Amino acid sequence: MRDLVALPKAHLHVHLESTVRAATLAHWAAREGVPVPPGGPFRGFRAFADRNSLVRALARSAEDFHRLAVEFCADEAAQGTHYAEVTFTAASHGERLDDLHMPLAAVVAGLREGQRAHGITVRLLLDHSRRQSVARLERTVELAARHNDIVVGIGLAGDEAFPLAPFAGVLREAQQAGLRMVHHAGESAGADSVREAVELGGAQRIGHGFRALEDPSVMALLRERGIPVEVCVSSNVALGLVPSPAAHPVRRLLDAGVAVTVNTDVPDVTGRGLAEEYALWRDELGFDDAALAAAAIAAAGFAPPRVRDGLVSGAVRWLG
Repeated sequence: MRDLVALPKAHLHVHLESTVRAATLAHWAAREGVPVPPGGPFRGFRAFADRNSLVRALARSAEDFHRLAVEFCADEAAQGTHYAEVTFTAASHGERLDDLHMPLAAVVAGLREGQRAHGITVRLLLDHSRRQSVARLERTVELAARHNDIVVGIGLAGDEAFPLAPFAGVLREAQQAGLRMVHHAGESAGADSVREAVELGGAQRIGHGFRALEDPSVMALLRERGIPVEVCVSSNVALGLVPSPAAHPVRRLLDAGVAVTVNTDVPDVTGRGLAEEYALWRDELGFDDAALAAAAIAAAGFAPPRVRDGLVSGAVRWLG
C-alpha cells in the first residue's frame, strides 16, 4: 500500500482556529485561567459551534495568531500537504479584540514564516457567519482587499438555517473584484442551501455539500457548472450529521458525476490530519489508490499554476 503522506495533497476545507494544537490550546486556557474547552462528540452543529466559540475566544494577541499560523504550516507539511487554502474568521476576531486588522495581519505574517520554513504554499479564505450582519461581511471584503496577494476568496459559513440572500449584493461585488466564492452549504441544511450558494452566492466550490443529493436538479447544477464539493467525512460524523464513516454518501456524489475533494474541516475535534483522513477513505470507505490520487488532483483548487502542475504530476508519480 502506498504511503499516503507521500501523496502530494491539497487541503481546501480546514478552519485555522480548529487546527490549534492541544498543547497550544492548553497554554492559552491556563493563561486565561479557564478549563480547556471539551471535545466532542457533539449532538448537532449548534453544540459544536458553542464549543468552537470557546476555543476562538482564547486567541487574544498577535503572538497567538502568529503562532497558530506557523504551527498550521508545520503540521500540514508533516501530513504531506503541498498546498492549502485555510479559512479564517478575520472580522469576527478583529471586532472581538477591538482591532479589526491585527488578527489577520498576524496570521498573514505567520503563514509567510511557516511557508518559508516548511516548503508549503498556503492561501487564505475569509469566512463570514450567516448569523452576522451584512456590514460585517463588508468589513471582511475590505480585509481581503488589503491582503489580496494571499487572500483568494471569501465565503459564508455557520448556521445554514440563516439564508444567504441578504448577502448576495456584497458577494457579487466581491466576486467582480476578483475574489473567489466558497460557501458552506448542504451540511446542516438541505439541497436548497446548495442551490442558493451557487445561484445567489456565485459559489465556485461548496463546503460539505453532501445534502445536494436530496435534489437531482441541484446535483445537475453542480455537474453542469463543474463545481467541486469539499467532503469532510470525519467532521460530519463528529458533529452528528452522519452516523458513521460507512454511512457517508461520498460515493453517491462521485457516482453522480460531482467532483469531490478530501478535507478535515476541524482536525482538533476529529483527531485526524489530512493524511489520516485519506487513510479513512481507503481503510473504511474502500477507495483505492487511483481514486485517492484523483481526489488529490481534483483538490488543486485555486493554486498558482506552478503549484497546481506540481500537485498533478506528483500524484501521477505517486501512482506510477
